Amino acid sequence: MSTGLITYDVEGKVALIGLNRANKRNAISEAVITELRDAVLRAGDEADAGVLFGHGQNFSAGLDLAELAERIAPEAQRPRKRRPHSWHTTFDLISRGTIPFVAAVQGAVIGGGLELAAAAHIRVADDTAFFGLPEGQRGIFVGGGGSVRIQRIVGYETMADMMLTGRLLSAEEGRQAKLVQYIVKQGEALAKAKELAGKIAQNVPQTNWQITNVLPRINDMSHDDGLFMEYMNSAMTKPPESLERLRAFLDKRAAPLDKPKGGNLSSK
Repeated sequence: MSTGLITYDVEGKVALIGLNRANKRNAISEAVITELRDAVLRAGDEADAGVLFGHGQNFSAGLDLAELAERIAPEAQRPRKRRPHSWHTTFDLISRGTIPFVAAVQGAVIGGGLELAAAAHIRVADDTAFFGLPEGQRGIFVGGGGSVRIQRIVGYETMADMMLTGRLLSAEEGRQAKLVQYIVKQGEALAKAKELAGKIAQNVPQTNWQITNVLPRINDMSHDDGLFMEYMNSAMTKPPESLERLRAFLDKRAAPLDKPKGGNLSSK
């Protein structure tokens, strides 16, 4: 189903949310953010995992600069009241919402597009993907949570390099910088993301929520507070499904873990 700027569909237990401005390289406007927020909230109600992707040859070239230029022009009308930052609230619904998200990226993953991808919990790139933060050359600053999420992924030095010099990272350089966990051949990122999301959707929902909401917060805590939070969550009452899964493992009814193929995260 298409709502215009965003497409939405559900396959099994996986919601598929697509940026649908291929002719604009999926540039992100305020209207896109509004529709994206609605799709993410719907996915939380209807699915157990989600996939973010971009239609066309690019994931997203970032912020709609034409819209920004109009908004910051001296003659532009300023809002009378300050509102919550729409990008922050929407991306937080992805990164710390009710279900895990996998991002499938290709082509340009630039600026706000990279900030959106960084809000997902797992990222898959095809080998056409390239990553950039050209804010320094545009006279602006990151505004979609990148100063927090991207910096925590790649570190200050790499992010500063990308922003100050406009350096672009290839798909493989992005993997080395931990911007993506998987690299696949051109055109295969969405299929791989669906595969991963399908596996994730089979997990116990409570555990998925703890991994996507509790684990990152523990990372922000002191050592002692982190261990206390871990204890609180490990001691939490488990749903009946958890006991059934433990019994299935003990009775040798559970499927064995997949052995690594060559030990390379970029392999399929």
